[in-house]
Amino acid sequence: MTSKHKYKLWLFYFFSLLYAGMDFSLNNNSHPSLITSEKEGEMINKSIDSYPLLKHTFDNLSREVNNAIKSPIEIPMPGEAGGYAHEKHKQNYRDMRNAGELFVITGEVKYANFVKTMLIGYSDLYPKLGPHPMAKHQKPGKLFHQMLNEAVWLTNVSIAYDCIYNWLDNDSRIKFEKNIFSPMVSWFTGRNKQEFDKIHNHGMWACAAVGLYGIVIRDMELVKMALYGTKKDGSSGFLKQLDELFSPDGYYMEGPYYVRYTIRPLLKFAEALERNIPKLKIYEYRDKIVKKAYYSAVNTTFPNGIFFPINDASKTMDIKAPGMVFGNSIINHRYENDQNLLKLCEIQGKVLLNESGYITAKAYSQLDSNYKLSLKSIEYSDGKDGNQGGLGILRMGQGDEQSVLIMKYGVHGMGHGHFDKLHFIYYDQNKEIINDYGFSRWVNVEPKFGGRYLPENNSYAKSTIAHNTLVVNMENQNLGNRSEADLVHGIRHFFSADKSDLKVMSAKSNNHYEDINMQRTMFFIDDSKLEYPIILDVYRVESQNSNTYDYPFHYTGQVINTNFEYEKNLTEMSVLGENNGYEHIWVEATSRLNNPAIITWLDGKRYYSLIAAISGESEIIFGRIGANDTNFNLRSEPMIVFRNKAKNFVFASVIEPHGYFNESTESSLNARGVIEKIEVVGHNDKATVVNIYGVGDFKWQIIVNNQNSDKTKTNKARIGGKIYKWVGDFNLTKES
Repeated sequence: MTSKHKYKLWLFYFFSLLYAGMDFSLNNNSHPSLITSEKEGEMINKSIDSYPLLKHTFDNLSREVNNAIKSPIEIPMPGEAGGYAHEKHKQNYRDMRNAGELFVITGEVKYANFVKTMLIGYSDLYPKLGPHPMAKHQKPGKLFHQMLNEAVWLTNVSIAYDCIYNWLDNDSRIKFEKNIFSPMVSWFTGRNKQEFDKIHNHGMWACAAVGLYGIVIRDMELVKMALYGTKKDGSSGFLKQLDELFSPDGYYMEGPYYVRYTIRPLLKFAEALERNIPKLKIYEYRDKIVKKAYYSAVNTTFPNGIFFPINDASKTMDIKAPGMVFGNSIINHRYENDQNLLKLCEIQGKVLLNESGYITAKAYSQLDSNYKLSLKSIEYSDGKDGNQGGLGILRMGQGDEQSVLIMKYGVHGMGHGHFDKLHFIYYDQNKEIINDYGFSRWVNVEPKFGGRYLPENNSYAKSTIAHNTLVVNMENQNLGNRSEADLVHGIRHFFSADKSDLKVMSAKSNNHYEDINMQRTMFFIDDSKLEYPIILDVYRVESQNSNTYDYPFHYTGQVINTNFEYEKNLTEMSVLGENNGYEHIWVEATSRLNNPAIITWLDGKRYYSLIAAISGESEIIFGRIGANDTNFNLRSEPMIVFRNKAKNFVFASVIEPHGYFNESTESSLNARGVIEKIEVVGHNDKATVVNIYGVGDFKWQIIVNNQNSDKTKTNKARIGGKIYKWVGDFNLTKES
């Protein structure tokens, strides 16, 4: 029986019991019960010195909270997004949650008093507030410019409230619930119920906030609303979020940056549900989708712990994000200890201060110190049913020396999606070599548009030319229309990662430009004649009409040499285009050529050569981001664009890392690579054939199957008057 069938049976069983009136009442009436019980607090208190990671976590938390207690409590009137008041309210909920946690562990009343005093301040302020005056286009909260932040506040403060609930006097509880919590819940589920029911990370936070609070006050109606939506019919709510935001593999449709944000309320509410409504079996729901979601987040990170910057994303957000730290302890406890997850503790440097954290800290202390993080190549399906393309991840090497190649061919990603189907990122030397711009936003930097997304996020960062994928006629995919983009997706072609020295992924995009079919196949190849694994990119495009095709590469570093002449703009520069992101690109140099091109640049301690096949006359453009950027919002970064005019065309290129550079020792080795030329032999509906030539007798021939193949049968294609035969999705012949 497949996982999909098991899930459908589970759903049938679950809702049959629900509608039959099964008692899903809360398991007990004790506090605290959300994340850390009184018994767990006592255990942690006695075990602090047993494991270094546990002690390190406790000491840092104690230092932070004790510093907060020494400072005057401040509860300002609401202010600008990213401004002082905004950040102060965020710090207040963190301080309350942390102080509540320390109260459970130590029993010291000063921590409970701190939370109570803070809540008194909020109970005086909140009734006086109306909708936030600076909401702009967001659904407003009262403390914050958007309801999302208010939901984050309630999520954290519900945990703090749970920690001191039994200690508080009844009058205080009545006051806090009347003045703060009940009005806030009504704000979410009444006036803003559309936002609450939205299948989105905002909805996930709102459901978790109301559900956690409902558990604290033992209001099962609120918990049901959190689980099944404001209508309580399962058309929205927490379980629906789990159903529709994640593919069956656990991949999150908005991308890695936002999964680390979504995973935080998801896991906090899931843990509270497991503790208080164990009959729900939340950790088994949808074939263990909670576990899969966390692992997908881990697997979409680089070896340094930074998340792949796909869609709207920071370039520095990493595995130390709060939700990922929380999740590491929970997943290790609720499922099983995993060496890779334990190794991540080395980066994260902390655990939860409950039973899950205790188990994780103990297991980490027993982990072999020489163990290297070993994330594997993997392909994730996308879309709630797993049939809307996906994300391919190829990895070579182990630990810090691992290289990573990523290709995106899934769904658009809703409001945070970019117009970037068949886009790729290449990571080496612990950094992005062929990079993704990420988002255009200076998070919480108030002078920069209040810390919100900048106008350039739409005009440049989301544009197709801002990515490493083909641009047709200088237009965005789906003409930059998000609604249209959400209706289509990439198409998985094949994925092969079972060999250590040869890994391949291929995908298609047939609905992102009118009258355009595209197929990209990327090889990651290791060979004894090469210093490092190389990338072969074969990008085939078909059309009934002649078009202008731009094939961009976004890199960092310094150009060292080329095998062609170019015209450098020395005194003035023009802009590459007028819209669709082109208006933000300066033209630094151009060239026209008919022969294979080689461009070498230095990045870090390694050289990288881009070797491109040239068919017919091609234009090469050296560009730089930053044009029409009045407020210096964009980063100044270089790119290379290959431009051709054709109907049907194949862009084929190799990226070869080579050599060594060390300025401190004045060392430079192998500044020229092994690969000298790549040529497209030909292509048709059945196959594409490419040859690669290098120093000496180096010659490889690559065949890509452009159709679906039977891995047991021989394929045959006539290209350029010659018959080619092979078995499977591709073939690599090394003639050297």
